Amino acid sequence: MIVDQIKEVLLWCFIINTGMLLWWFLFIVLARNWVYRMHTKWFKISEERFDEIHYAGMAFLKICIFVLYLVPYIALCIVF
Repeated sequence: MIVDQIKEVLLWCFIINTGMLLWWFLFIVLARNWVYRMHTKWFKISEERFDEIHYAGMAFLKICIFVLYLVPYIALCIVF
């Protein structure tokens, strides 16, 4: 029973975090200029650096989602 609960939690964590990643991606793609203007109000940053930061952040989040939620979920599905 506990393994089924852990699998369900891992699956929901994967779904929610993937949704957050998709939201971030769509926000940058569809409202990039607005997001850039908001960031430049607080920080002195070039457009190239802005793109680098968001690209690296999304890549890091995607790797973390896979390593922390998807891989353990798949491993538990294989074993149990």
